[in-house]
Amino acid sequence: MGHIVLLGDSIFDNGAYVEPGEPDVVTQVQAKLPGGWRATLCAIDGAVAAGILPQMARVPDDATHLIVSVGGNDALRHSGILREPARSVAEVMTRLADVRDEFAGDYRAMLSAVSDRRLPTAVCTIYDARFPEPEEQRLVVTALSIFNDIITREAFARGLDLIDLRLICDEADDYANPIEPSAKGGDKIAAVIVQVAAGRAFLPRSQIYAR
Repeated sequence: MGHIVLLGDSIFDNGAYVEPGEPDVVTQVQAKLPGGWRATLCAIDGAVAAGILPQMARVPDDATHLIVSVGGNDALRHSGILREPARSVAEVMTRLADVRDEFAGDYRAMLSAVSDRRLPTAVCTIYDARFPEPEEQRLVVTALSIFNDIITREAFARGLDLIDLRLICDEADDYANPIEPSAKGGDKIAAVIVQVAAGRAFLPRSQIYAR
């Protein structure tokens, strides 16, 4: 019997954003699991990578799989940089590099704490979001690539599974607002989580050769 634990932010803790009466992600995961399996929500809306440690303290002793989705709020915290004036491209790149370095440190420390549990673990990328203004959407997707590079590198370096939410939540109605998953988006996320953890269906998958 398996016990999946969801760690991270409002990608999983999305109950406040779905329409009344619609299920949140953990409910959708539970509904798709084989008999006897359980899902527990430890994720907290608003969490950043450095804030996962308190969530780890709440992981049940019988947990068998950890799924982590965090980083979107780290990016949101630095979103003001997109509107800051700059004198050169080099100045912009330096600011972005500083943001990248900060996130890399926080994300690596977070994954080290998660890995200490020695459980099968999957991490999620940050999805592209859905901003109504095309130019803002373009800027956001470009900026998020900096954070997603860290996530993918750290996952592959540690041999962890990667759930690429950019490819899963790829339609406008997968979002309840520009940055939160709708019940439809949550259902798609839940289906992949169950496939990754419980192995109920064959998943065409890419092989990553890191060494």
